[in-house]
Amino acid sequence: MVTAGAVLISFSAVFVKLAHVSPTMAGFYRTFFGGIMLLIILVIRREALWKGASFLYLGIFCGLVFSLDLFFWHKSIHYVGPGLATILANFQVFLLALYGALVLREAVSIRTMAAIPLAFFGLFLLAGIHWRQLGEAYRVGVALGLATAACYAVYILALRKLQSKKNAPSAMANLAVISMVSALLLGSAAWVQNDPFAIPDLQSIFSLVAYGLFSQVIGWVLITRGLTRLRSSLVGLLILLQPALSFTWDILFFHRDTDLFAVVGAVLSLTAIYLGTTVKAVKKIGPKVNQI
Repeated sequence: MVTAGAVLISFSAVFVKLAHVSPTMAGFYRTFFGGIMLLIILVIRREALWKGASFLYLGIFCGLVFSLDLFFWHKSIHYVGPGLATILANFQVFLLALYGALVLREAVSIRTMAAIPLAFFGLFLLAGIHWRQLGEAYRVGVALGLATAACYAVYILALRKLQSKKNAPSAMANLAVISMVSALLLGSAAWVQNDPFAIPDLQSIFSLVAYGLFSQVIGWVLITRGLTRLRSSLVGLLILLQPALSFTWDILFFHRDTDLFAVVGAVLSLTAIYLGTTVKAVKKIGPKVNQI
């Protein structure tokens, strides 16, 4: 189930690339379609959304941060492609490790200390070695990808706090609230930017519905259900399929121009992300990351 979920969500950036809508609208339709599907499931299961104002306020904050995460990530996809944008977003692992060390006073392992410089060296090979020759749009895309990682880390911490509260709603109920809040915010941003809400063609309709169904609902439901049966190190390795496959789809489907330096950089970055996902310093946070 975890493997299947990771494979499904690896197509997220592909769906964004295939949909002929603005980056903001892609985020809106992912969260809107996904939120509607989650609400239908909750109605069928007769599961309550309301369990108190404190849960709602924290859910709204999660929705705000998640909408920023999608806003930056979708723009990064349009600038640097699905593969690199997804790898950059997964640098949230190191921000969580830093938070654990500085705020939670968790011990920093040797693997963490080795993973961080390895990740940045991989990033340098992937996106920085030809930095001066890259266009302004590409450099902006890299910056947006790193901004995505920062928002993703904050979102993970906020959601972890929400799900750890006593008598909290289920993960599916929380995700439904977060999805609808994100859809409202992204829809408002699209309206301010004068982005058209009309979906222009059948390919875009298929891509956006599939994006909401597979990325916002089925993929993460499969991962969540399979988590409790696996050791955390194996979960970290399986989840690593998502950025690895996203980079592969970028090469296969969109003919990404990739030289040897970029391939080595991607492998080093993914290896470092795996190390950072499975170390003890983020063990408490890691399972909650994967449940999102």
